[in-house]
Amino acid sequence: MDFSLTDEQIQLRRTVREFAEGEIAPHVMEWDEASHFPIEIVPKLAEMGLLGVTFPEKYGGAGLGYVEYAIVIEELSRVDGSIGIIVAAHNSLCTNHIYKFGTEEQKKKYVIDLAQGKKIGCWSLTEPEAGSDAGGTRTTAVRQNGDWILNGSKTFTTNGHYADVCVAMAATDKSKKSHGISAFILEKGTPGFRPGKKENKLGLRASDTSEVIFDDCRIPAANLLGKEGEGFVNSLQILDGGRVSIAALGLGMAQGAYEASVKYAKQRKQFGKTISEFQAIQFKLADMATQIDAARLLTYRAAWLADRAIAKGEDAVRYTQESSMAKLYAGEVAVRVANEAVQIFGGYGFIKDYPAEKYYRDVKLCTIGEGTSEIQRLVIARQLLGKA
Repeated sequence: MDFSLTDEQIQLRRTVREFAEGEIAPHVMEWDEASHFPIEIVPKLAEMGLLGVTFPEKYGGAGLGYVEYAIVIEELSRVDGSIGIIVAAHNSLCTNHIYKFGTEEQKKKYVIDLAQGKKIGCWSLTEPEAGSDAGGTRTTAVRQNGDWILNGSKTFTTNGHYADVCVAMAATDKSKKSHGISAFILEKGTPGFRPGKKENKLGLRASDTSEVIFDDCRIPAANLLGKEGEGFVNSLQILDGGRVSIAALGLGMAQGAYEASVKYAKQRKQFGKTISEFQAIQFKLADMATQIDAARLLTYRAAWLADRAIAKGEDAVRYTQESSMAKLYAGEVAVRVANEAVQIFGGYGFIKDYPAEKYYRDVKLCTIGEGTSEIQRLVIARQLLGKA
């Protein structure tokens, strides 16, 4: 077993960390307070290849693997989870769905621009009445004169207001339930397709989360993504990789909260000495560091398996169980670590001038997005019991 990163991976971590600390950190609270989507940072993310991490160079990507992708999301999220989730939704959901299941024409038309960061992507699965029960999709797609007509709405779509390309699921045959759901590619500006309400969120406020609405939206037959009726099944495969990114998101924010806690504990004095000298604080830091390390091992194992799946074929290597374990544990660790960070900061942990309160707000999404902790436990149990 080799748990070490390569020299190239270590350099990637250093490069992304320097970028995040230099270009993102100075604006974190400003963007958060204003719920400002930092569109100005997108060209810089693109220039670094962070908007096409796992895609081959022939499609405009950086040609890296999921381990490198996890490093990228972790380091961005260590400074600001909002940037981490913007990049994650663009890479592992929207662009990846087109790359994995699209035709060669669709890859050339969409993946290249997305991977190069010339366009931003979003992915729409969740609906107001179909959250954890995503198979209960009510948005419909009906054939008409060789085209598809979409009607319905989606919610909780990351990047929804700013996306140039949207991958959305719609029911093409309701009688088949989850096997009657298909995926479609929509472009910004298509008549009948528009973003709806922008959500006013607890955390990750610089990322855009919004409704996406389809009102007699006509798209050509060529915009069907994958085979008809396999959109939901394909989405579950996409979520395997997506959960690696959410695990990395939680891991990065937990690391950021922990580092802020260590720094504060070494500076804050009470009863004539720094609070880091008190055993109560030392025990908290020890537990935080141990749980983060365990989450990191789960996350990077899942990323490594994702790379093996790409190398050997998706059917040869499945990592559904491992990605769900990583997402479940890293998300819940992030919540625990952020909670302890607020406690270590004490009254200042409740104040926006200090970083603890933002981590506390941001991390909760990791136990909800891309499958709640409860859904992860169901997925893991089904894998363990052979019921998948």
